[in-house]
Amino acid sequence: MPKPAARFIEIMDTTLRDGEQTNGVSFSPSEKLTIARLLLTELKVDRIEIASARVSEGELAAVKAITKWAKANDLLNRVEVLTFVDGDVSVDWMLKAGAKVMNLLTKGSLNHLTHQLKKKPEQHFAEVAAVIALAGKKGLECNIYLEDWSNGMRHSREYVFQYLDFLQHEPVKRVMLPDTLGVLIPSEAAAFITETVQRYPAIHFDFHAHNDYDLGTANVLEAVKAGVKGIHLTVNGMGERAGNAPLASAIAVLNDFVPSVRTSVAEKALYRASKLVETFSGLRIPGNKPVVGENVFTQTAGIHADGDKKNKLYFSDLMPERFGRQRVYALGKTSGKANIENNLLQLGIHLSEPDLKKVTKRIIELGDRKEAVTQADLPFIISDILDSKTIGEKVKIENYVLTHSRDLKPSVTLKIRVEGELYEESAQGDGQYDAFMNALKKVYRKRKQELPALTDYSVHIPPGGKSDALCETIITWKYNKKEFKTRGLDSDQTVSAIKATQKMLNL
Repeated sequence: MPKPAARFIEIMDTTLRDGEQTNGVSFSPSEKLTIARLLLTELKVDRIEIASARVSEGELAAVKAITKWAKANDLLNRVEVLTFVDGDVSVDWMLKAGAKVMNLLTKGSLNHLTHQLKKKPEQHFAEVAAVIALAGKKGLECNIYLEDWSNGMRHSREYVFQYLDFLQHEPVKRVMLPDTLGVLIPSEAAAFITETVQRYPAIHFDFHAHNDYDLGTANVLEAVKAGVKGIHLTVNGMGERAGNAPLASAIAVLNDFVPSVRTSVAEKALYRASKLVETFSGLRIPGNKPVVGENVFTQTAGIHADGDKKNKLYFSDLMPERFGRQRVYALGKTSGKANIENNLLQLGIHLSEPDLKKVTKRIIELGDRKEAVTQADLPFIISDILDSKTIGEKVKIENYVLTHSRDLKPSVTLKIRVEGELYEESAQGDGQYDAFMNALKKVYRKRKQELPALTDYSVHIPPGGKSDALCETIITWKYNKKEFKTRGLDSDQTVSAIKATQKMLNL
């Protein structure tokens, strides 16, 4: 017997609408366009919700830019906007913005209807029908949100089904079921959606999860198993309060645990999308965030590294290569020889057993003192312990002058010795470190050498407000498709970054 075809699940990403409701986050029109293009063309989500109607002139400009691009690329029917039951106001806004798909926000619980709108169900239904009819007349496609649907199912199920009895005869493409307050537990999500889908088999239902109890991904899993045809997600789980169900986690869970369904999302683009949204939003991804966090493919315990080396004992289906990432073996007080050997192997360094024991001992000592150790620190630790002449300092920054003046671009004059040859260059930049890097690039252009690309720059300053506190700068570089980190420590932030850069140059 041939296997039945996998059921297709639509993925609607709402990072640019619901995700932008994250406290303190606001994307510029150009950032919105960049994210929209990435989501539709690289990540390959099916639909994107990009804004709420009537919010601001900036929002209108952003929507116009996205719809113009989408129309030119035959993607306009995959771009959606949240609208309201407000007569012709939202519809006119949609036409002005060039959008074609509206997601109409309506009341999915009697509590919301009674206390927020102060209306009877029949009155609300009539107003909804009028907006749907107007949208159809103007050539717009309409989806319907049942706001607070989860509480509606808990406390006013008769109202929810009365509303769906009405909607099943309306010209709407999708009915979207939000857990607006993120209150569902997985068993409720499964029961409520199973009952709803079985009662209205002709309706296309989407599920929209929030993450207030950290159950967003679990509820998405249950919703899909219960028969929804689409799910709403956000990059990095951004959204109001605790956010929405995170895109990367939900896709990984569906791919690994629901073989009867498929999505169009390209797993390898998930990490890139996550980092781009992190940069534009200013909202840092926690190190332990599944799939996209800095530490989720990092083995810290020595016993894990030893098991991986012997028979991949600590591997699971959640392999980093699926997401364009690689496994890392951390260095610290719990490191064993296997961790250190894995890192040395990546650097092309081989040590004898006695020397390896000495290096392991030193790294454990540093970890006990809470000092961070990166792979790029290893050559310097080896050099210090073993007095090794094979790992020398081939690049030395001899001197530099950093200037910063009001209404003038920061500038740097740099003197650097590379393999015995002395160079001096000056440059300006958007900041002192940027000016330093511009001067450094001039030197390496003379040498016909390419510098690694800087992919991340993080600064750690101890709490307490002391002006002379040591500042740690950790810079992530990419070279020949591999990433590595270097670390600098100084009371001056720019100097600590320069020290981290000198370590990179010596690698």
